[in-house]
Amino acid sequence: MNIGETITRLRFEKGIYQKELASYLNLSVGTISNYEQGIHYPDLNTLCKIADFFGVTTDYLLGRTSHRYAPETLNLSLTDTYTVSDMVNTTLELSPQNVNSIISYLQYLRNSEL
Repeated sequence: MNIGETITRLRFEKGIYQKELASYLNLSVGTISNYEQGIHYPDLNTLCKIADFFGVTTDYLLGRTSHRYAPETLNLSLTDTYTVSDMVNTTLELSPQNVNSIISYLQYLRNSEL
């Protein structure tokens, strides 16, 4: 997926029109359309603003990673004692069998909320 397709998908997910994104970025609707069609590409400053607007990394916009969330997400508290980073680090220390058990349990929890 290229940057234009990614911007389009993120815009649809957020439920906004090109006009709203253009207004936030102080650009024309035509410029946003050109980005989405792959005719032109945002400069570095605009790329950073787009990433901030959608809450993703520039690497995600550029297709360099499939991880959407900004590094600051790792500092989010999940409980009084655990952050997202703590959970990642704890998971990385587990055996493959225990990691699979965690994944199975998370899938169970996700399905039980539906």
